[in-house]
Amino acid sequence: MNAAAIDGLLVVDKPSGMTSRTAVDTALRWFPRGTRLGHTGTLDPLATGLLVLCLGNATRLVEYVQKMGKTYRASFLLGARSDTDDADGNVVPVPGAAAPEAAEVLACLAAFLGTIEQVPPAYSAAKVGGKRAYDLARRGDEVSLRPRAVTISSIEILDYHYPHLDLQVRCGKGTYIRSLARDTGKRLGCGALVETLQRTRLGPFMVEEAVPWDADAESARARLLPMERAVVELPRLFLSEADLWRLRRGQSVPLAEAPSRFEREGETAIFDADGRLVAIGRIDSSCKLLLPSKVLRS
Repeated sequence: MNAAAIDGLLVVDKPSGMTSRTAVDTALRWFPRGTRLGHTGTLDPLATGLLVLCLGNATRLVEYVQKMGKTYRASFLLGARSDTDDADGNVVPVPGAAAPEAAEVLACLAAFLGTIEQVPPAYSAAKVGGKRAYDLARRGDEVSLRPRAVTISSIEILDYHYPHLDLQVRCGKGTYIRSLARDTGKRLGCGALVETLQRTRLGPFMVEEAVPWDADAESARARLLPMERAVVELPRLFLSEADLWRLRRGQSVPLAEAPSRFEREGETAIFDADGRLVAIGRIDSSCKLLLPSKVLRS
């Protein structure tokens, strides 16, 4: 198989202790030399679960997968703190920590729902002055990160027997579950950290779709998902060959009328008559024009 011909998405289940970069390097063994491959969102080494890899042309669609909602299963350890906010760091028991009542825990977690301001962990890929926070933290430098807006859709308590709190969290891009654990511990006054973490869903992708790590190249390639899965949350527009010819050459395409579903300007996925993803475009409703944003290789 020619590396230039491989376009698509691959779901893998990252084991604990493996970095996301190592997961990419490991998956590369299934594909020809020169295949472009990247992941759509880092998982901490401690974390397990769903990692969506983009191959070939699909590497240009990473941002659309990153914007999708995520679901995590997490186990928090109460009564302790860690410099990394998880069990991989230096774990220190909180002296005199008292076990919160279940109702208190429920009320505490409810305060994190919706769009909130969240400070990333000191040991994270967030940047401070152009440098990764974890590089500064490992060097012993003081790390001061600004809060950023994140969205948490739901938090479900799966089990609570102090000091263990098991949760299912649905959230948006940029949410740190380690920060949620840290802030939960602060509100409850007992401290908390992430003991285990699994990402089970990313948009339409489920961890059950993952390619086994012991798969051979043929079976791994057979599990490639079409690029179209990366843009399922974008509106769709089908164009004629004549209009696609213009779009592929960077030209705008006049629209007889701006479709009602594009009342608010934004990006749309462009398909040919056979249902193949050809480009990402942007609708200019006022001028009734379709402008190319990304034209994918034919």
